[in-house]
Amino acid sequence: MDKKTQKKTTESPDKGRILSKPRIFFGLSFILFSAVLAFSFISYLMNWKADQSQAGTMLDKSIKSSNIFGKVGDWLGNIFIFESIGIASFIIAFLFMVVGTLILKKKIFKPWKTIGHSLFFICWLPIFMGALTKGQGVLGGVYGYQIMDYLNSIIGTVGLWTVLAASILLYFILEFNLRPSSIKAKLNTINENTIGKVRSMMPDSNEDFEADEELKEETEETEEEKNTAPNVTVSDIASPIPSNPASAMKEQEPVSVPKGFPEVPVAADIETITTPNHTSFETEPKEVAQPVSLNLSAKPSVPVSTPEEAFDIRPSAPVSAVTSAPAQENIKFNVEVAPVIDILDDSDKKSQELVEKHGLYDHKLDLANFQMPPVDLLKDYGSEEISINKEELEENKNKIVGLLKNFNVGIAEIKATIGPTVTLYEIVPEAGIRVAAIKKLQDDIALNLSALGIRIIAPMPGKGTIGIEVPRKNPTMVSMRSVIASQKFQNTDMDLPVVFGKTISNEIFMADLSKMPHLLMAGATGQGKSVGINAILTSLLYKKHPSELKFVMVDPKKVELSLYSKIERHYLAKLPDAEEAIITDTNKVINTLNSLCIEMDTRYDLLKNAFCKNLKEYNKKFTERKLNPENGHRYLPYIVLVVDEFADLIMTAGKEVELPIARLAQLARAVGIHLIVATQRPSVNVITGMIKANFPARAAFRVISSVDSRTILDSPGADQLIGKGDMLYFNGNEILRLQCAFVDTPEVERIAEFIGEQKGYSSAFLLPEYVSEDANSTAAGSFDPNEKDALFEDAARIIVSTQQGSTSMLQRQLKLGYNRAGRIMDQLEASGIVGGFNGAKAREVLISDLHSLEQFLEDLRS
Repeated sequence: MDKKTQKKTTESPDKGRILSKPRIFFGLSFILFSAVLAFSFISYLMNWKADQSQAGTMLDKSIKSSNIFGKVGDWLGNIFIFESIGIASFIIAFLFMVVGTLILKKKIFKPWKTIGHSLFFICWLPIFMGALTKGQGVLGGVYGYQIMDYLNSIIGTVGLWTVLAASILLYFILEFNLRPSSIKAKLNTINENTIGKVRSMMPDSNEDFEADEELKEETEETEEEKNTAPNVTVSDIASPIPSNPASAMKEQEPVSVPKGFPEVPVAADIETITTPNHTSFETEPKEVAQPVSLNLSAKPSVPVSTPEEAFDIRPSAPVSAVTSAPAQENIKFNVEVAPVIDILDDSDKKSQELVEKHGLYDHKLDLANFQMPPVDLLKDYGSEEISINKEELEENKNKIVGLLKNFNVGIAEIKATIGPTVTLYEIVPEAGIRVAAIKKLQDDIALNLSALGIRIIAPMPGKGTIGIEVPRKNPTMVSMRSVIASQKFQNTDMDLPVVFGKTISNEIFMADLSKMPHLLMAGATGQGKSVGINAILTSLLYKKHPSELKFVMVDPKKVELSLYSKIERHYLAKLPDAEEAIITDTNKVINTLNSLCIEMDTRYDLLKNAFCKNLKEYNKKFTERKLNPENGHRYLPYIVLVVDEFADLIMTAGKEVELPIARLAQLARAVGIHLIVATQRPSVNVITGMIKANFPARAAFRVISSVDSRTILDSPGADQLIGKGDMLYFNGNEILRLQCAFVDTPEVERIAEFIGEQKGYSSAFLLPEYVSEDANSTAAGSFDPNEKDALFEDAARIIVSTQQGSTSMLQRQLKLGYNRAGRIMDQLEASGIVGGFNGAKAREVLISDLHSLEQFLEDLRS
């Protein structure tokens, strides 16, 4: 019997280690799937805002995903996190890993206990995250938000948090067996280990410190004897000091001292000075010898031969006798402030001399007679005072109050603020009314008021109210003349003032483009986007001199910005070989953007050599003549890049346009290069995450769907605008509703003609020359038939037969690497078989058929 059991025990480990192939396959599959889920969830949480609109476009090849597992990862994140249980989905991935380890017979976790804990947190964690984030974001998922909202409506916010706290507390009590007796025993153990040791180290407060009293008596006796001490000389110290008969002083023994110094007898019995401690030392009262002081004043009148004669030992004099005499004298006390001495180096002295001789550098001297456009060029639309229609206000107020009352939402106070286009009704709900209950009634309020678009701000930033924006029946126009002629715009000290229009409280809204530092504008067609660009350009033309500001205009539609061609020699910038300053060709746009990058790098080198941090400091130094023009320094104007239709550039050029724009947006702020990018297609493949991250200031006109609004502003609201210049401005902190100022085409024409008729520069501002890589490869030298690749003719036949000049096709057909296929393509281009590089499109094939190709190849061979 013992042998059989021993044989079984020895054979069981070997059997447990041998796993079947299906078990290994399924176990590893479960573990791998858990890892895929976890990394997909992490990537989805990092990029869910940008990838959320791609949930239903899995089969669309043109849309790319930023998830590390592509669209499958987006789909998994959307199913498990957004539409289910939020971040509790990581527990599901963990359970897959646990099942995989169990299949592989690796009992790392206790199965049933782990599943029980996981099920509890799958139910509890989404509700907690939904209550914590109030339904914002994806951390709680749809399940967490719905359960939280249901519980919140039944038991209220306090009841919801009470249930959450009680459930998690009960879980820990049951899990860790937290009974009152065990908790009390644990606390007693902590007290014994910490507080008891601290008490044992503290002294007893009832102990008698006799040493302190003795020390105090001795110091008092010493002070009394100081006042009556006789003079002592060196001869008196030759013998021991006689002791008092009444005292019990011991004999004094001479102490050995270094050679050359007098021997001073010191008492052999040294008293110990005790400190307040547990033990006190009792000693007999002794009289202290008379203290003496060592006067180190030399005697120059008597020749000194021994060290004993070089010092005079006398008792110390009382302090009061020394300090009382000078105190009675009257001392004259004068106070003078030292002047500040500014030491200038040679360069500062030279610049100061140049300023005294020639004055400050005037960058406006080339166009000294230039006149800024007058306000009369803008059309006067008459009085723009807001008319108050009390009947409309009272009617809307009664409708809002009545509707909210029907839904059991009480209002304590309501106030109306009338704007140019929208009236803002600020309501203060009664105590106990939830904000979410009012926010859900947005569509009901719009239906009741028969309004085009209702926008609810709950709560309003910086106020304890809830705002309901209702469009007016008779809106008031905001003209460009009214905002340009205002004192706020005329007296501003901003570097690049941009006036947008008026706020909902009828105040003129301005922003500094140099502080934004870049602006992203988006909106559907016909909603006022082009008018907004004209308003921005007009405000800059009314404030900045041509020597201080230059525009780089990109207009793929060719008609929006053509009005500004008349100010080319004053305000526009272009490439040296460009015929027109307003760019409409995609290839020229790529070259211009790369030229701006070169200009940016050049400016950074100038700022580095001048020890300046931004353009304003650099120009100030140059104006004060502290920078030498012979070293390349010059006055640097601001450069504003205006792109009217960014979506068209992305469709035609793609990354070739996005990368330089992203680089300019990241770095060009400090050197005075700012971007204004507008598009009418606010989708995620146009306004990418890289673009949005570098454009903190955004202006959204009316869009069709809330998804487009979230793409622009990261929040809904732009889909509720009413159009005709109604816009939302986001500066990184809060969203403001504005009515954009209206400037018509004839007004822009009059401003451009007024500027163009004046004296300007000889040409537009020239940007650095940029030579593309294709031009470099073409200009590197003519094609040499003797140096062509061995597969050159085969590649030419493939290209001509398919009529598609693609490098990747050569890789597949000829089984080549990318570098060799690229060199063959360059040789085909240099020989004239294919055309130049055309962005994302295939190269143009210049030879139509194989017969013509064979003749061409025969000519090359000969």
